[in-house]
Amino acid sequence: MKKIAVIGGGPAGMMAAISAAKAGKEVHLYEKNEKLGKKLYITGKGRCNLTNASDMEEVMKNVVTNAKFLYSAFYTMSNEDVIQMFEKAGVQTKVERGNRVFPASDRSSDVILGLTRVLKKNGVHIHLNTEIQDIIIEDTEVCDVMAEKRKQSSKVKGILFKDGTEEVFDSVIIATGGCSYPSTGSTGDGYRFAEKTGHKTTKLFPALVPLIVKEEFVRELQGLSLKNIQVDFYQENKKLYSDFGELLFTHFGVSGPVILSASSILTKRLHEGNPLKLVIDLKPALDNDVLDERILKDFQKFKNKNFRNSLNELLPKSMIPLIIMRSGIDEFKKVHTISREERKNLVHIIKNFTLTVTGTRGFQEAIITQGGVEVKELLPASMESKRIAGLFFAGEVIDTDALTGGYNLQIAWSTGYLAGFFA
Repeated sequence: MKKIAVIGGGPAGMMAAISAAKAGKEVHLYEKNEKLGKKLYITGKGRCNLTNASDMEEVMKNVVTNAKFLYSAFYTMSNEDVIQMFEKAGVQTKVERGNRVFPASDRSSDVILGLTRVLKKNGVHIHLNTEIQDIIIEDTEVCDVMAEKRKQSSKVKGILFKDGTEEVFDSVIIATGGCSYPSTGSTGDGYRFAEKTGHKTTKLFPALVPLIVKEEFVRELQGLSLKNIQVDFYQENKKLYSDFGELLFTHFGVSGPVILSASSILTKRLHEGNPLKLVIDLKPALDNDVLDERILKDFQKFKNKNFRNSLNELLPKSMIPLIIMRSGIDEFKKVHTISREERKNLVHIIKNFTLTVTGTRGFQEAIITQGGVEVKELLPASMESKRIAGLFFAGEVIDTDALTGGYNLQIAWSTGYLAGFFA
């Protein structure tokens, strides 16, 4: 019986352990925290958006980095397979807006409990509070022409624990996560293991992360959530990204679903020091003429009021002073004296509320890490290293990532399943 070590008790690690155990292997799962799934516990605001129910082509479209590499993984362990696995594990699921799949209980703890039940049922040996220091490699000559003409000059021998003891394994699966939310134990161990074993890693960036803006007045909007707005990001008048949905103002800038998704597309540019222009359309359902008519009706309704008191039915209260300031219209001007040109300018400002994005928040606030072990170092059909026989990678440690909506966890489940099956 093959003996397998899985390093990391997150979603990819747990799935790898389950997959390996179901394939008849002796599996040891090592987690340095006091419990499994610590980061999984806080995903989706504690609800755990465990996958997305869209067809797999749509899932592929939402992968930001190296989608083609994931083709085999996604079609071997699809989103339907994931949902069925959880249902069999006693975790009922439900589908919400955007085909996001959640546990019916809205508790991420149920997802972790379900996975733990499957791990124990399949005889996986779970080792908590156990930190791995290194991967032990031995030189050999392995040439497998059938497996993409790989030439592995080394193979896995085992692992070295933090306490200095060693243990021999036939295969080792590295599923240690990225650098995001380091308080949950995601401190980049997998990248260190990869580099020490001769693998190339790409530069790491925080992704699905809030953005920082230059304008200090956003502090006055802190806590304001805007729904059904459109965002467009520009660099030197070139549109880079557009989205529709919900945005949240913070004390440092902006967050919310449309911003988090945008950050994954834009994080590399921002970390190169290139500021971007963010244009928010506060009323995307209304074109300029329709919005002008709406404003004119409000002005007629409040014709004897000052301008500052005429926008309460159109805009959130906390935004009104900023819109007035940007419009250049005197806040005490009677609305019936506001000119057509002033009104047209007001329309433009409402549909083009512009901010300057200067950067992203750090890994402490990032949902995922962008970057990781280069995919050309791995066999896409198995997640095995092309350099070292018996060494596999799964999950966030690999240079793959996706937008919000359950897609990143699908990457974890799919790559974990492959690694476990072939380890």
